Amino acid sequence: MSKESSHRVVAIVDEGSNPFELGVATELFGLRRPELPRTWYDFGLCAAAPTVRMHLGMFTVTGVAGLAAVDGADTVVVPNRPDPVAPARPEVLAAIRRAADRGARLVSFCTGAFTLADAGVLDGRRVTTHWRWVAEFARRHPRVHLEPDVLFVDDGNVLTAAGSAAALDLGLHIIRRDHGAEIANTVSRRLIFSGHRDGGQRQFVDRPLPPRPDTSLAPVLDWARTHLDHPLTVATLATRAATSPATLHRRFQAELGTTPLAWLITERVTLACRLLETSALSLDHIATTSGFGTATNLRTQLRRHTGLTPTAYRRRFSVHSGRS
Repeated sequence: MSKESSHRVVAIVDEGSNPFELGVATELFGLRRPELPRTWYDFGLCAAAPTVRMHLGMFTVTGVAGLAAVDGADTVVVPNRPDPVAPARPEVLAAIRRAADRGARLVSFCTGAFTLADAGVLDGRRVTTHWRWVAEFARRHPRVHLEPDVLFVDDGNVLTAAGSAAALDLGLHIIRRDHGAEIANTVSRRLIFSGHRDGGQRQFVDRPLPPRPDTSLAPVLDWARTHLDHPLTVATLATRAATSPATLHRRFQAELGTTPLAWLITERVTLACRLLETSALSLDHIATTSGFGTATNLRTQLRRHTGLTPTAYRRRFSVHSGRS
């Protein structure tokens, strides 16, 4: 993002929506952040009616723009609904379809995935929603690829979060995508919220406790993060966790919703990105420090995860570049 053109984010406010998610969008994209070396988002609210009563009628929103504001937005945050199977406003769905047709980025929090699906913009896309509603969503929208165990899903220009608190996870991910890892970490520290939470929403599903709960993976994860410059393997992590590779794999899937190898690669990429942003270290040095070994392997993994080469990533996100 440059000085000349800030990214326009518009959040649609609708009847019955949860004010927490609206607060998250406002906090992340609407607050001025003069301490950051980049132009921040241009944020606004809009609604289909002059007055909107939010969740339980405890909050009323007035004086915001009409739905025409959606037509000028780069990113549109769609409303969630307390009863996601209740019909959404046709004019809201029409505005979302127009945004999708012109390639705007669409974001939903919690049950907002139902709003996107009802607008007809999710067929064939990967999404998530709150665990309480996954069965109903799958039944109503069989052509959508639902991922029920994750905190959020990034499917290009459609991004969905699992629940209210996961809106923070997704919002920080969007900031990381737009501004880089270091800026996202600065914002997360300002929020006093983890810039990246391990695991998915499976750990929060209401279910009976097992008779002998597993020991948390946290100690081995913390240890691995401090040894990324070592040649770590799944066998190494299993030994550290005092278990077999097969058992470790099952525990990763159960607790984190991913595999040990995928988790390890993601941690290495995250470290490499931070080093590219905050240092002038050579690519060979960064590759060694992050555990990729060679600059060639670093290029391959960074392009796979960010779509950018290390040089392009550094040019875009370096905190020393003087960009704003």
